[in-house]
Amino acid sequence: MQTGTQTGTQTRTRTRTQPGTHFDREHCVRAVQSKDARFDGWFFTAVLTTRIYCRPSCPVVPPKPENMTFYPSAAACQQAGFRACKRCRPDTSPGSPEWNLRADLVARAMRLIADGVVDREGVPGLATRLGYSTRQVERQLLAELGAGPLALARAQRAQTARLLIETTPLPMAEIAFAAGFSSIRTFNDTVREVFALSPSELRARVPGSRAAAAPGTPGTLALRLPFRAPLNPDNLFGHLAATAVPGVEEWRDGAYRRTLRLPYGHGIVALGPRPDHIACRLTLSDLRDLTVAISRCRRLLDLDADPVAVDGRLRTDPLLAPLVDRAPGRRVPRTVDEAEFAVRAVLGQQVSTAAARTHAGRLVTAHGKPLDDPEGGLTHLFPSAEALAAVDPETLAMPRTRRTTFTTLVRRLADGTLSLGVDSDWAEARARLLALPGFGPWTVDVIAMRALGDPDAFLPTDLGIRRAAGELGLPSTPAALTARAEAWRPWRAYAVQYLWATDSHPINFLPV
Repeated sequence: MQTGTQTGTQTRTRTRTQPGTHFDREHCVRAVQSKDARFDGWFFTAVLTTRIYCRPSCPVVPPKPENMTFYPSAAACQQAGFRACKRCRPDTSPGSPEWNLRADLVARAMRLIADGVVDREGVPGLATRLGYSTRQVERQLLAELGAGPLALARAQRAQTARLLIETTPLPMAEIAFAAGFSSIRTFNDTVREVFALSPSELRARVPGSRAAAAPGTPGTLALRLPFRAPLNPDNLFGHLAATAVPGVEEWRDGAYRRTLRLPYGHGIVALGPRPDHIACRLTLSDLRDLTVAISRCRRLLDLDADPVAVDGRLRTDPLLAPLVDRAPGRRVPRTVDEAEFAVRAVLGQQVSTAAARTHAGRLVTAHGKPLDDPEGGLTHLFPSAEALAAVDPETLAMPRTRRTTFTTLVRRLADGTLSLGVDSDWAEARARLLALPGFGPWTVDVIAMRALGDPDAFLPTDLGIRRAAGELGLPSTPAALTARAEAWRPWRAYAVQYLWATDSHPINFLPV
């Protein structure tokens, strides 16, 4: 497999060979020598003389090219006996954009591993969700990433452990189990092997004894979520705030806040844009949910996207180029709960944003699970599909046809005949959704774009898209616009964001 994406005047070319030379060597060396942060997360540099591995933007003097070798994952570096650099902290790089671009077995597996499935269900559980044998999953991950699912999950546990060690005063035993380790001994051995420091030595390196300070609220962590620049927060946070469901979401003090349903409990997150990171404050009822919560927040804000590649492709259309140049780095606002978003998409059919919020708010008040928000403002988890499937249809204040659409959707979600998640096969999910009553192309593609994460989902029938296209001189009929958009593949979902942004709707502006 070989792909090329524009990075300014530089072409990024990746050639699949073997784990140790996974990427085109010349381009990797050039990225390391220029300390190009755009490549962080795409690959890792292992230094043969020091036996450490770094991100491409590591601030130290680059090693000689003959002493560099390249790996596609931190787990592959660790398996080969390299330890993480203490200066550049490669485990804190943004994730590879590959896993949000593709819907094949490896990409789906990586999304599930990030969501903690291996820690909760083991490799057999991962394989079952993917519909493949354990051996097939292990073989494909090893071939492409240089590490199997256990090694990839172990690397993720090590990253979570480091985060807890450095940002909380928790005892090491609690950190070990919160990070997903089965024993304290395994935790200690892994931390020493990956970071060349014991857990206590790692904590002692934190400036100003930050880790020893007691948190303001028990179970609350303050984190920095990295991203690849540029990132335009306007439509990203504007969309989330303008469509916020009362009781579940809100905009307060420069941050988007919402409740989270997680595998071991629940949580509340506050996310605020900063120039070089997203400020994230998580309050969790069970710290074992930390890895999952971070993964879902990153997906919500599309933080692993490669904006240089996206914008480079869209700029090739002379009518889109001015929109991109005016506000580069737009992301696709997504979701932390795919089933929740599908329900909300149905509630929003053929009604205004305000009306959709009102309908969703009523469901939350009547059927959501109450929770306490230490800061006030948030009151419930969004109702589960099981809770909504038990609702008397006659109590739903919506037209009869939409009521049928709603009840069919929640029943299918509740009984498992329709599954929407990070592991969804995009084509199969589309087909299953289109088979439901009341689901047309617009609803299906909105779900594909914002819930399933398909970067190429497109909405040629959307009135806002057609109006923007007409004003720009693009074709405004669905068929002609779809034909023109072929040149925007595989980033048409991002083109939707740029076209929507020509309107004065509140979704396009960062709240004040």
